[in-house]
Amino acid sequence: MDVLRTPDDRFRNLPDWPYEPRYVDVARDAGAPGGETLRVHYVDEGPRDAPPVLLLHGEPSWSYLYRTMIPVITDAGLRAVAIDQVGFGRSDKPAKRTDYTYQRHVDWMRAAVDAIDLRDATFVGQDWGGLIGLRIVAAEPDRFARVVAANTFLPTGDRHPGDAFLAWQRYSQETPDFHVGGIVKGGCTSKLSDAVVAAYDAPFPDDSYKEGARQFPMLVPTSPDDPAAEPNREAWKVFEAWEKPFLTAFSDQDAITRGGEKVFQSVVPGARGRAHPTITGGGHFLQEDKGEELARVVVDFVRSTS
Repeated sequence: MDVLRTPDDRFRNLPDWPYEPRYVDVARDAGAPGGETLRVHYVDEGPRDAPPVLLLHGEPSWSYLYRTMIPVITDAGLRAVAIDQVGFGRSDKPAKRTDYTYQRHVDWMRAAVDAIDLRDATFVGQDWGGLIGLRIVAAEPDRFARVVAANTFLPTGDRHPGDAFLAWQRYSQETPDFHVGGIVKGGCTSKLSDAVVAAYDAPFPDDSYKEGARQFPMLVPTSPDDPAAEPNREAWKVFEAWEKPFLTAFSDQDAITRGGEKVFQSVVPGARGRAHPTITGGGHFLQEDKGEELARVVVDFVRSTS
């Protein structure tokens, strides 16, 4: 497996991003020869002995997406941990599209969570952050005290993915210019400055670094026999019996995940009978549009269920 690493100077002087980079090493593959590893980047702010809030981003963003949420979480006395998915942010980037599979993404992030050793954690996941993070929660439920699902889902391929998602999937494969910052900008309701758009572009000096970003849309299970369909069904079995607090915080202007919150609310016991907020005025990247509001939802949820 050939691996690219974004030069550090790409991340200098990003707006509103003062956070010290931290790293853990995870196995490239379960059968990787010679203990080959990938370097995974994360941000870890707030008291180390405070209850942690695990923040996982999706496609094609990185932990910069959580920059306005981290201060709200830490000011509330909680610990904020935001991990960059492999292929994104300051984490290593395998160079071939075929290096990326759904299962590998789960394994890489699970290994990172284990290395950081998060316990009694609140999980917050959006987009692919949920697709991967919910699998980790299902695999290691004892690490997690509660879940916040935000504009995400856990597909098994048994339902139509929706026209909006299929259009995005086609675009991701057909566009000659996979402009990451532009894609994030297009998924927001708010206006992003040129500097913020550039910050989303920072992890990708050229197209060779974007293989993971290009591949992510193709890894979403859209048929019942997809390789990830059965593992996701097994994860759903865990959530069908999940009694711990579970909250949905979806925005009202996301065509891709709209309606997904109703599935969680009806299936997960820990979500039933709970007042689930709708983040009004937020697009797909609600952390960008309404980050402080979403962070306050998370903080209030932790406080009310602790």
